[in-house]
Amino acid sequence: MAPIARIPSAPVLESAVGLRERARGALLGLAVGDALGAPAENMKPSEIRATWGRITGYVADRPAGTDDTEYAIFSGLLLARHGHALTPAHAEAAWHELIADRAEGPFRGAGFSERGTLENLRRGLAAPISAQHRHAWSDGLAMRAAPCGVFAAGRPDEAARLVAIDGSVSHDGEGIYGGQAVAAGVAAAMAGAPVVTVVASALAVIPDDSWTARSLRRAVTAAHLGERAVRSAVVIGGYPWTDLAPEAVALAFGAYATADGDFEQAVLTAVNMGRDADTTAAVAGALAGATRGARAIPEPWAAAIGPAHGSCLPAMAGHHVLDIADLLTPGEAPPRGDGPHPDLFVLAADDETEAPA
Repeated sequence: MAPIARIPSAPVLESAVGLRERARGALLGLAVGDALGAPAENMKPSEIRATWGRITGYVADRPAGTDDTEYAIFSGLLLARHGHALTPAHAEAAWHELIADRAEGPFRGAGFSERGTLENLRRGLAAPISAQHRHAWSDGLAMRAAPCGVFAAGRPDEAARLVAIDGSVSHDGEGIYGGQAVAAGVAAAMAGAPVVTVVASALAVIPDDSWTARSLRRAVTAAHLGERAVRSAVVIGGYPWTDLAPEAVALAFGAYATADGDFEQAVLTAVNMGRDADTTAAVAGALAGATRGARAIPEPWAAAIGPAHGSCLPAMAGHHVLDIADLLTPGEAPPRGDGPHPDLFVLAADDETEAPA
């Protein structure tokens, strides 16, 4: 990857057709990465090699997205309703209506940051106090940040602003920065930016001296040396938490940079590095999918992704990431026919919605 010292100008946004191809690539890429990485979550590379050799495709009998995909659908639907007018109050209300005040699925809210948020919301705490828990630094916002980049295509600053509002319910500090880096990177990729500009766009929206920025810079600097070098540059040996936003986001961008935006290589690099592999592969998949478009995703991988099961968020059951991608990009798109179309959902577009800019 080229140095990031000199940043080329962002290209002009493509037509609606080009945007939809990239939007579908971003969100389908997220779901594919999630499903590919789920079996390797919390594993070391040596454990992955001992179990499967090098992972080159799905290793689960029935590959499916996890909480990463379902929370991304949730965030996409939230944007579809409120658009650029999104506020913390809107996000908090959606958490109550669709997650906290409903019966939970078998994943029970999923990660530690989500559990802490749900407990605070059920105690009556409002955003941003609801985000004051011990895991506000997690990658739980980063995993659901791609829809903000899709919606604010070509506008990394706006994508970062929107994801910070979304994250105000559940995250703080480095957790917010991780989400902003991902959203901004996807927004740049949606405009056809080269890899160097995607990385620079992510760095431009977060504090230069943050842990997330330092880790991201180390990862992309080591990218030309391969995945072992990226992992060594970022992972703190012996640290027990694998869902740490500065680590997971850096590993994802490192995988994306190592692959120079190639979808298959980016996702498999993330998967085989282990740690929080479903999230790192989901983020790498979103970045590479936005860069190369849905056609770059191997057909057998794409075909395995169906509507969400609702295993984590029952309210998301039946919604497909491709429907969310279509909902967040300009123009008309017919329903897929294999699940409820998002405009029938409780968070469907209404008169508050602003069209994607």
